[in-house]
Amino acid sequence: MRHGFQLGGRIGPHGPHPVRSRVLRARARSPLAFWLLLCLLALVGGAVGSAVARRLSNPVRKYRLLYVGAVLPFGLFAYGLLSILDLGAAVRAALVGTATGTAAVDVFFAELLTMTAAGVVSLVAYAPTIRGVRVVRDIDLGTGRAVLQMARWLLGVSVAFALAFTPFRVGVDSGVSTVVIAVGVVTLVVGVLAASPWLVAALRSTERPVGDDVARIDRLRERAELRDDLIRGVRVLDTDEEETANAFVRGLGPTRRLFVTSTFLDAFDDETAAALLGVQAGRVRSRALARRMGAVVAAAVPLLVAFGAEAPTAPLVAVAGVALVGGLWYARRGIVAADDHAAGLLGADAVADALERYADCHAMEPSRRRVPNPLSANVPLGDRIDRLRARSDGRAPAGGDGDPYAN
Repeated sequence: MRHGFQLGGRIGPHGPHPVRSRVLRARARSPLAFWLLLCLLALVGGAVGSAVARRLSNPVRKYRLLYVGAVLPFGLFAYGLLSILDLGAAVRAALVGTATGTAAVDVFFAELLTMTAAGVVSLVAYAPTIRGVRVVRDIDLGTGRAVLQMARWLLGVSVAFALAFTPFRVGVDSGVSTVVIAVGVVTLVVGVLAASPWLVAALRSTERPVGDDVARIDRLRERAELRDDLIRGVRVLDTDEEETANAFVRGLGPTRRLFVTSTFLDAFDDETAAALLGVQAGRVRSRALARRMGAVVAAAVPLLVAFGAEAPTAPLVAVAGVALVGGLWYARRGIVAADDHAAGLLGADAVADALERYADCHAMEPSRRRVPNPLSANVPLGDRIDRLRARSDGRAPAGGDGDPYAN
């Protein structure tokens, strides 16, 4: 059993036996040394990646690709390796001296320590890129503030992951059937979607709109038809320093909440802001976020079943691959449907103009692809703009011929 690392024996009235404690600390040194090596590699990789991204065309997009394609995967890679080395269990044992006797508690702390260590690896890779982002976007982004915000986010994710993963791990170790585990995964995803507004509030600094912002947001919501039947409240994220102009909706049904950044309210006029909120209203109506999560679940369930006893592994893995590709195609259709919804409300040109201003605000050149990426849930911003322009000109009606995202 994976998190069963412990040395037998009871803890005395004055703590663990000193010899046993020395042995436990010695066993923790190897994974800790490996973790330090990963941090060093992350620091070098982040610095090199930042230097390369700054010198390429469309550097803002390259930084986003660096985060999604390198920093995040390296953090996940670190988590996998540290899990194999049982870093969390080793450190927990070195600190406590023995298992608590409750499997769920032992697994939770082991996973929390492992995920936090992997998060530190990602943070170390992220830190050298802040200066480059500050330069290419010409913003006054403090390194200390950016690191603290990212550390807060990573710590929150680590806690949430440990809480979510513990029942799954305990179930596997206790021999619960894969069908029950698959149902648990679906339940977990639905729960995360429903609770996501509170997760955002826990991971980011938010506040209720005040002063003139209240009336303005209400006016924009009315124009975008993002009314109370779709969302149950609004929160403002403080992004004055990083100057990120975003708006998004999180939650399911009665838990949905609209989040707008302070930069969104400052940087965009009413026409642009209303069009971007119209896209968010379209995403709610098309259930774009649920489509994306559904793609993950559709692939995860067959994979979980595939590793059950006497399960046909190869066919189920193939089903998982097909389900993932099909689910991601369906997710991309949700984004297109959201753009069409906003275009129907405010005009295709108005939405295309808003997306271009969004790109300008972030010093980003809209990207385009000749062929949609089958393993992506996103539609490139440039393709969305071109599609809306074509719709306005009558050259390619929504869902018509020549639309690669309608097939």
